[in-house]
Amino acid sequence: MNVQIENSSPATATSVDIKRILEMIPHRYPMLMVDRVIDMQLDRSAVGIKNVTINEPFFQGHFPSEPVMPGVLVVEAMAQTACVLVVSTFGAESEGKLVYFMSIDGVRFRRPVVPGDRLELHVTKVQSRANVWKFSGKAIVDGKLAAEATFAAMIRDR
Repeated sequence: MNVQIENSSPATATSVDIKRILEMIPHRYPMLMVDRVIDMQLDRSAVGIKNVTINEPFFQGHFPSEPVMPGVLVVEAMAQTACVLVVSTFGAESEGKLVYFMSIDGVRFRRPVVPGDRLELHVTKVQSRANVWKFSGKAIVDGKLAAEATFAAMIRDR
């Protein structure tokens, strides 16, 4: 199994690999923005990883002489990490469902994300009601804050 669960409270999944992520969320290349989840407390928080490479298609135009990952994709990466957390929390019946942004607030970009960066995506649940979840997210590179946002999303059937 590709999700490892520890016997502690709260429930903790220590790692979710790319194969499992592909089973859990519907995103695919070029829009899949999370490579692995390295730490997770079910129903609470998760830390995802995005390894940023020059092969990303958006670098062809953003910007060819000075490649910078678009900020909206950094926020998308945080949201996809949150999606893995939600699916892990709800279990198998939620796999493959769609997650739609409802709001994005307080977005701040602190430093550019460039090829070669290892983007750490820290998301923490602020609240949830039924199928609507609100998160606080931080994107960190080399221990420094690259971006932060609060966002809400709804999980629904296709």
